[in-house]
Amino acid sequence: MQYLLFIISDPAAPEYVPEEDNIEEWVADVERRDVSWTGSRLRPPSDATTVTVRDGRTILTDGPFTETKEWIAGFDLIDVADLDEAVEIASKHPMARFGRVEVRPTWPFE
Repeated sequence: MQYLLFIISDPAAPEYVPEEDNIEEWVADVERRDVSWTGSRLRPPSDATTVTVRDGRTILTDGPFTETKEWIAGFDLIDVADLDEAVEIASKHPMARFGRVEVRPTWPFE
């Protein structure tokens, strides 16, 4: 089953400590398990463009689609046996300590 891990900033989380950022170990683990499909960091919300179509017109808006202090900083798409495995993998991501990781199952078109 595929799960998208949203890597989310969280102003209320403990302060980021670069020396405790073990992202290389985390990536190596998901690659060793052969469950990683893709993943990447995202540019900040200030670099976003929101696209809306209303009455046949395309409207572009600079910035994020919501006003919030938290923002999606990256993502990982994994393919694992079940939610328990997805949560276990997410719990080892450094942003689970310095931010949040939302685990969401994909919903394939059938």
